[in-house]
Amino acid sequence: MGDDDVRAALSRHWAASDANDFAAEHQIYRADAVLEYPQSGERIRGRANIEASRVAQPNAKRFTVRRMLGGGDLWISELVLTYDGKPFYVVSIMEFVGGEVVRETQYFGDPFEPGPSRAQWVELME
Repeated sequence: MGDDDVRAALSRHWAASDANDFAAEHQIYRADAVLEYPQSGERIRGRANIEASRVAQPNAKRFTVRRMLGGGDLWISELVLTYDGKPFYVVSIMEFVGGEVVRETQYFGDPFEPGPSRAQWVELME
């Protein structure tokens, strides 16, 4: 699977995530994939368990892809994940083997107010 194929698979994955199409969202994972959330100390083993944990998530969520970078077997997606109207900034690191995700690690960051000490150098992002 070439880089263009992986990028297309990631685009389908994030679009399915945004649409709450759980079956399509999880096609990218190998059956024995592992998902880790280091900030909460959670590890979920297996595509079926990853999907079940997401189906059980009660929050209304939306995904906006800011960018996807990578090549070969390592890809990074930078996202804004909105839970019930509150944005979280997410970095998803996916490791591929044979065109499927075998490991994903997601890091979440809360928004914060701009620091006044750097205001003269800052351009605010939308």
